[in-house]
Amino acid sequence: MTGGGEEDFIAAVKPLVDAMGGEMVPPDEAGTDDVVLSWAGAGVVAVRLPQLADSLDHILAALERGKGMPLADLDRRAKQEIVRGLEARGAFAVRHGVETVASALGVSRFTVYNYLNREKGS
Repeated sequence: MTGGGEEDFIAAVKPLVDAMGGEMVPPDEAGTDDVVLSWAGAGVVAVRLPQLADSLDHILAALERGKGMPLADLDRRAKQEIVRGLEARGAFAVRHGVETVASALGVSRFTVYNYLNREKGS
């Protein structure tokens, strides 16, 4: 992972890797599930993707940082918007996704399902 162009490439993809909760490792340490990114025909960095459940936790933590307060402290409308956004990102396809989101929002699973059903009815 040397060279000016390669370093610029790594710097450019780092925010994306961080946003999805991934980890950057040298290409020679890549595992079978890692994604090796190439620049100018050579492997420059490998991205170790997080497990889906870890990604959901990472997304919830990022949302909390973005809101500047615990998600449980948000009003109902803001919580509904978060549920809508998480559904669009596939958060509820993850095992225990509804429970994880409900816990982060400080609501019951039933409330999350109501938010989801409300969107489908509109």
